[in-house]
Amino acid sequence: MFTGIVTDVGRIIELEQQGDLRARIHTNYDTNGIDLGASIASDGVCLTVIDLGSDWYNVQISAETVAKTNVSDWRVGKRVNLERALRVGDELGGHIVSGHVDGVAEVITVADEGDSTRVTLRSPEALARFIAPKGSVALNGTSLTVNEVSGTDFGINFIPHTKEVTTWGDVAVGDHVNLEIDTLARYVARLAEMPV
Repeated sequence: MFTGIVTDVGRIIELEQQGDLRARIHTNYDTNGIDLGASIASDGVCLTVIDLGSDWYNVQISAETVAKTNVSDWRVGKRVNLERALRVGDELGGHIVSGHVDGVAEVITVADEGDSTRVTLRSPEALARFIAPKGSVALNGTSLTVNEVSGTDFGINFIPHTKEVTTWGDVAVGDHVNLEIDTLARYVARLAEMPV
C-alpha cells in the first residue's frame, strides 16, 4: 500500500532478461533500512526487492507486468518515481494507491501555464469512466488531482514543486504513463452495476 507521494527519484542502471526481466534501480534511500522482500513502487508499479547494494536495489518483473505497464519502455538511464510502502502511522498525504497498474495512458499535450505545466493524457477506453474531475489518479506512482475530463482525455496540472521532486519535469508528448485509478472510484462503479 502506498500514498502516491514520491519520496525519491531513482534511475535504471541495469536491465537483464533472465526468464523474467530483472532491473537494478539506483536510489538515494538508505538501503540498510530496506529488507529483502520489501515492496517499492517504481513508477507506480509495486515491485519486490530481491537484492540490495549500497545505493541500489534489484527487482524481478514478470512478463505480465511488462505487458500491462510502461516497464516495456524502460531503458538504462531512465529516471523513475519511487515510494516505499506505507507503514502504520505514516502520514497519508496523497490517496490510497495499491501499486497495481490498471493500464497505460498516453501524453497527448503539454503546455506551460505560468510556472505550472498542464498535461492532457488519453486513458484506455475501459478506464475512462473511473476518471472524474477533482478525483484522484496515480500516474507513474504520483497521486494527482484530475482537472477536467473529455471522453477518454483528462487534464492534470503540475506545479513547480511536483516537477522538481518527481520525473514530471521531463514529461513529453507521446510518453506512456502508468495509470492506477482511484480504488474508491472502482468500488463505487462496481456497486452502481449491481442489481438492487
